[in-house]
Amino acid sequence: MKKGHAKIIRLKLKEDDLHKLEKIPNPRLHRFVTDAVVLCNPDSVFVCTDSPADIEYVRKRAVETGEEKSLKMEGHTVHFDGYYDQARDKANTKYLVPRGLDLGTNINAIDRKKGLAEIRGILKNIMVGREMIVRFFTLGPGNSIFSISAVQLTDSAYVAHSEDLLYRPGYEQFKQLGESDDFFAVLHSAGETENNVSINIDQRRIYIDVEEEVVYSVNTQYAGNTVGFKKLSLRLTIRKADRESWLAEHMLVMGIRGPKDRITYFTAAFPSFCGKTSTAMVPGESIVGDDIAYLRRISGRVHAVNVESGIFGIIQDVNPDSDPTIWKLLTSPGEIIFSNVLDVDGMPYWVGDGRKHPERGSNYAGAWYRGMKDKEGNEIAASHKNARYCVRLSNFPNLDKLADDAKGVPIGGVVYGGRDGDTLVPVQESFSWGHGVVTMGASLESETTAATLGQEGIRSFQPMSNLDFLSIPLGRYIQNHIMFGIGLQHPPAIFAVNYFLKDKKGKYLNGIKDKYVWLKWMELRVHGDVPAIATPTGFIPQFRDLAKFFKQVLDKDYSEKEYVEQFTLRIPEILKKIIRIEKIYRTGIMDSPHIFYDILHEQRQRLLEAREKYGEYISPFKFLE
Repeated sequence: MKKGHAKIIRLKLKEDDLHKLEKIPNPRLHRFVTDAVVLCNPDSVFVCTDSPADIEYVRKRAVETGEEKSLKMEGHTVHFDGYYDQARDKANTKYLVPRGLDLGTNINAIDRKKGLAEIRGILKNIMVGREMIVRFFTLGPGNSIFSISAVQLTDSAYVAHSEDLLYRPGYEQFKQLGESDDFFAVLHSAGETENNVSINIDQRRIYIDVEEEVVYSVNTQYAGNTVGFKKLSLRLTIRKADRESWLAEHMLVMGIRGPKDRITYFTAAFPSFCGKTSTAMVPGESIVGDDIAYLRRISGRVHAVNVESGIFGIIQDVNPDSDPTIWKLLTSPGEIIFSNVLDVDGMPYWVGDGRKHPERGSNYAGAWYRGMKDKEGNEIAASHKNARYCVRLSNFPNLDKLADDAKGVPIGGVVYGGRDGDTLVPVQESFSWGHGVVTMGASLESETTAATLGQEGIRSFQPMSNLDFLSIPLGRYIQNHIMFGIGLQHPPAIFAVNYFLKDKKGKYLNGIKDKYVWLKWMELRVHGDVPAIATPTGFIPQFRDLAKFFKQVLDKDYSEKEYVEQFTLRIPEILKKIIRIEKIYRTGIMDSPHIFYDILHEQRQRLLEAREKYGEYISPFKFLE
């Protein structure tokens, strides 16, 4: 470390912490930490290595500061975010963009100089009276072609503790960087707090400096806004992947068991609240990761890794019936952080847990009672719809044996799904890689949910479930996906699923567990083990196969009536969807590749021909005639 740097921060760091920092001979890291210390002016700085003692210090600190409270069960704690700090703040999450850099038309951006001046002004002296924690992590398995080093500075022990559960330790890998600038950096402060929650929500800012690969987050504690290596760094990774010809995706990675103990690995993209974690945790299958994946081409195949090593999962509707694996973990001793649930005498309760809830307790609104209303007159639920749990994946018995493999896992299938009440069938397979990218990934729509601030239930354009996190023009992002599949000896099959199809009365046509069957069918299709029916939009299952799978997998009878209701081709709705999607791309995404429109046109023509032959709503059996 340079003498000037050491002199500045020696006043804030104990000798031991300074020695930990000096063991990493990286000028950029030293500059970043020094600048942050001078800017935020904490009373002290704790440098956390990979040692159990350092990690335990952070865990205990979260309880000592009051950001977390110990619950009855061993290892369980609860954290409450502020009442108006319960989800990702899309409006105040902005890119700091230098003049001349084009990130695309869907990007929420601010001039870099102006944004830096604003965020640094807010951060000035914001940590007075507090301790800054320095944490090092590895995104992806350590010492791998996939791995990216990352450092976060924060004055929130809760945020630092959450990151310890979510990411692989990275201090030792940082020591191997030498003078390389190739790492991500995050600076976060909870800002002024009252009752241990951020109160200056009007000054909440989450700014992403794409030039320096730094994330700034202030006046917020909600993990989606503060844990910098989730969706915030995903934005940086998408730019890195664009430069280096790989993919950074909002995807789970899981293994599905086939005949004779065969395991086929899938990635799958779902917007939040659309079944991603529950899909990753399907009983009998194995999980690699539930949120973010890096995909690379290795020896003619697609390989993927889980960026994280833990889960920050939505807890609503986790119960013994719908999510038995997660339920068992959440009701057993072990290190778990619950957030924004109802706490009653050290017992956590949440929406959809299958239990009778007490009339009073503590939650994100403070001392809560049934019928309590906020200042806008809205009734306050016992547990927030976006309440979460945070836990290490190693705690799960179904963690896949290759979860930390440096080469990742070979991918046999890619799945896209969202909330769609009236248009698409429950499961279908694309005709080709390009057809799947365009009609299933790039055309994905989903109804909005409580995971982001704003009105719920609105049909939202969500290409690859990644639109909120794009940091390159969407047209180029789609082109990258199409090109990624070219030249692969074994391209993954692409599927679309829809768990939320409803009948005309608004009743869901599928049960929560029906996804178990769709997954088994997709696994067999990857290997060509079962036939399928060709429709204008893709391949769908045959009734006889589904009837067999429902009996085998769920011990459930499946009728022809159910099959016809679910797999009828809804031509008017699909044609309207194509019109919506094409309009979005033609009017707002000017750099879309020509093949995108060609594939959409071909799909429209097939639908028009089918309508001419069979009518507007076509039974799946018609395609067998």
